[in-house]
Amino acid sequence: MAILLGPFLKELTRLLEDGRVDSPRLSAEVLLAHALGVDRTELLKELILDPMREICPEKANIARCLGQRRYHGEPVAHLTGRREFYGRDFFVNRHTLIPRPETELIVEKALPWISKALTGRGSCLFADLGTGSGCLAVTLALEAGGAKGVAVDLSKDAIAVARQNAAFHNARNVGFVLADFTRTCFRPKSLDLIVANPPYVSESEYAQCDREVRDFEPRSALVPGVGGDAPACGLEHLRAVVELAALCLKPGGALFVEFGATQAGDVRAMCGCDMWGGVEVFTDLAGLPRMLSAYRT
Repeated sequence: MAILLGPFLKELTRLLEDGRVDSPRLSAEVLLAHALGVDRTELLKELILDPMREICPEKANIARCLGQRRYHGEPVAHLTGRREFYGRDFFVNRHTLIPRPETELIVEKALPWISKALTGRGSCLFADLGTGSGCLAVTLALEAGGAKGVAVDLSKDAIAVARQNAAFHNARNVGFVLADFTRTCFRPKSLDLIVANPPYVSESEYAQCDREVRDFEPRSALVPGVGGDAPACGLEHLRAVVELAALCLKPGGALFVEFGATQAGDVRAMCGCDMWGGVEVFTDLAGLPRMLSAYRT
């Protein structure tokens, strides 16, 4: 029996509806487009122009297998191997956190600062702490071509993905370091800018996360690693980022860091001493406080 594009997409959508996944129709479109080797826009055009065209049984089989994996909670980004961030596709896998739209706020706020730094100082050296897929470091390196970046991560698998993304986008002005940013890994007063989206989910919050987060994304990218038997409260790595920034930023250097929606007061308090100025909290598209900027006095 012939497999027809429109009816097959409806079948795939019904499967994902039964699995109670987020946005089942959108997921079905993305997975079918991936299986067919086209982008989603092209698929939508075909659905309008010729919804009853036959599709290859082998490709339909691939889409069904992807649909079954999505039904069981595997994220779409892992199934396609990519996720868009700031208008570019980034490779992702189970070793990296899937880039979120909220993190684009760091790029939006950091880019004007980098532009001013390049104009005033003639150079800008930034560090991305806990780089994961490298989406922040690579995006800043590409959007601000005169800046140079260093991306740091403790996971060699994550660093490998970040390097792949830098090579794919030809971001030659960013390098990668395998290191633990909770320990000093830069010389004092050596950086102009630090950006970070560190682990900030507490143990109790992690237990309440959706299955596709708990089962498929790296726990170490979400929950801070702490020694001893004490459960992570979520603030440990945020505090480490602020402490490292206080040591390694040049006078006038800037910090842009993402945090959880309930942590604004705690993170602001971390920057409450005299060595910090211009402390400001920004909200995401949902109106939740998600990012802080501060300047080293």
